[in-house]
Amino acid sequence: MTNLLKENVKISLDSIKSHLLRSTLTVLIISFGIMALVGILTSIDSIKYYLNENFMMMGANTFTIRNRSMRIQMGNRTTLPKNFRSITWQEAMDFKTQFDFPAFTSVYTNASGIATLKYGSEKTNPNISIIGSDENYLITSGNEIERGRNLSGNEVLYGTHAVVLGSGVVDKLFKNNEDPVDKIISIGPAKYRVVGVMKSKGSSMGFNPDNICIIPVTNARQAFSRANMSYSVNVMVNDPMMLEPAIGEATGLFRIIRDVRAGDEDSFDVAKSDNLAEMLFDNLKYLRLAATVIGIITLIGAAIGLMNIMLVSVTERTREIGIRMALGANRKTIRNQFLVEAIVIGQIGGLVGIVLGIGIGNILSLIIGSSFIVPWAWIILGVVLCFGVAIVSGFVPATKAAKLDPVESLRYE
Repeated sequence: MTNLLKENVKISLDSIKSHLLRSTLTVLIISFGIMALVGILTSIDSIKYYLNENFMMMGANTFTIRNRSMRIQMGNRTTLPKNFRSITWQEAMDFKTQFDFPAFTSVYTNASGIATLKYGSEKTNPNISIIGSDENYLITSGNEIERGRNLSGNEVLYGTHAVVLGSGVVDKLFKNNEDPVDKIISIGPAKYRVVGVMKSKGSSMGFNPDNICIIPVTNARQAFSRANMSYSVNVMVNDPMMLEPAIGEATGLFRIIRDVRAGDEDSFDVAKSDNLAEMLFDNLKYLRLAATVIGIITLIGAAIGLMNIMLVSVTERTREIGIRMALGANRKTIRNQFLVEAIVIGQIGGLVGIVLGIGIGNILSLIIGSSFIVPWAWIILGVVLCFGVAIVSGFVPATKAAKLDPVESLRYE
């Protein structure tokens, strides 16, 4: 059986070589179908990996209380944001004091997004984000200290001029590989002592999460004071399984603090760290559906093309079929020979399409800064689809070849 299969594969390859142009065109049709399917699905996997990596940095056990919700727009579907009155300093601190749950709670505010930092003769562009926070912000935001230390409770209490820098800011200010810890830098007109440096999170798609610096929230209230300054609260529960109960308790407590009457909707937004990613994942299913439809349509065209080339091949090789039958080949052997030839063409096309699809999909990975993706599930799907297309396309020509009369075949010119 093995020897017969090897012989059929060898005959198939010889036939492909003898009709190279026609076989190549058929292979390319199959390749484009698989390339479209695998390429787009690989791109979707790259996007999902990127979203998981960038929008879930805070972890699956974190949520944020703030005064406005997010806006997401994809196509004609728009999620309109809700804006509530600002969360005051007193409300945020009352929540932190009264929230009795096994969790880390942090109060912070976005003091500025257009700050310029200076050290000696070096200075940054006016695009640095200043975050005023307490000593728990690094824990709840998923950041880590690389050098130095975090802000202390006393520094937050007294509004000390201390700062923790993002690695992107360090790269701009300390170009001679100096240790930034204990150096004095300028943020606007004020001087701050660098107490720590955060680990890099990397940048992609034009956004750099390392272009931030963190100062005590009490200092930010003075240095960046403005009307209706709003504060947010990060909460990271100790046990991820307790996230929903923690959200429920936090919502109830903050409704009391904000004097929300029973029956009225919340006057604040509670967002889990993975909310945005979940919304985008939900919309990616339409892209996956489009990729599947495109791939199937192209594969239908490939199936028609493959069936056509096999029917032509049967007609051109009628005399060869008669000779094989005269030498003892039965109808089953002839049928299997042409089926194997169809499968070989289909698998060659599938292999080329899979390689091209993975390459195209990972070009997007390279652009957005995601990791190289090898979509094993889609590779297996591509192989199975090509096998199915070959069987469906090759069955009719193979059956036709098997039913040829050996005497008439020998007389065919």
